[in-house]
Amino acid sequence: MLKLSHISKTFNPGTVNEKSALSDISLSLETGEFVTIIGSNGAGKSTLFGAISGSLPTDSGRILLDGTDITRLPEYKRSKYIGRMFQDPLKGTAPHMTIEENLALAYLRASGRTSPFSMVSRAERERFREQLSQLGLGLESRMKQPVGLLSGGQRQALTLLMATVVTPKLLLLDEHTAALDPATAEKVLALTGDIVQKEHITCMMITHNIESALTLGNRTIIMSGGKIVFSLSGKEREGMTLESLMELFRQYTSKNLDSDKMLLREM
Repeated sequence: MLKLSHISKTFNPGTVNEKSALSDISLSLETGEFVTIIGSNGAGKSTLFGAISGSLPTDSGRILLDGTDITRLPEYKRSKYIGRMFQDPLKGTAPHMTIEENLALAYLRASGRTSPFSMVSRAERERFREQLSQLGLGLESRMKQPVGLLSGGQRQALTLLMATVVTPKLLLLDEHTAALDPATAEKVLALTGDIVQKEHITCMMITHNIESALTLGNRTIIMSGGKIVFSLSGKEREGMTLESLMELFRQYTSKNLDSDKMLLREM
């Protein structure tokens, strides 16, 4: 479904600030896989998402989505097939537009209806209302209110719905609950799991929370220094504990992990 072949990306090449952000990364995902990704800041996680979504051009390698080479496809064209969420609840929505208008824009973009005269039908608006009601946040009764009036959690839940209002081929979640309080983050994660499973969406989720990384989805990837250092799935992943993960990381990287917070900083 998604295939990365020898992807590399270097920032500021040939200067004193040269940094290899991605180094010869190859990865394959099957349709419907839900992969969690952990690693410290500077490990290359967000750069990897930028390469896949098209916001960052790669220096080498190929990216295939459903067998189609999208390596040089512009980001706006990839957005028809790839949904993406960010850590900042303010990203991904237009605060001065209503909930309904934000959903309509997302729907029209993802469905390929980009004409300035494109409009959503009454039936489509009713579908938005039904989808909002499934979030359990009461947003279906606030469709005419500006998104800027929503809380961070409500906004992230809405952004999640916008990213999946037309089922994407791939969903990229870049620490999409990191800015939320624990209770709200837990709710948004639960909504994420429900939507991904119900719609059978292929999903990649970056997280700093080891527990979430090992319990959500079916596969966990750990990155360090712009590389994928190991991948966990099946019985090996099911039996993994925080302590055993720390030891495994040390074996592969010669670095020590003290706790979840170790992932916040590249040593």
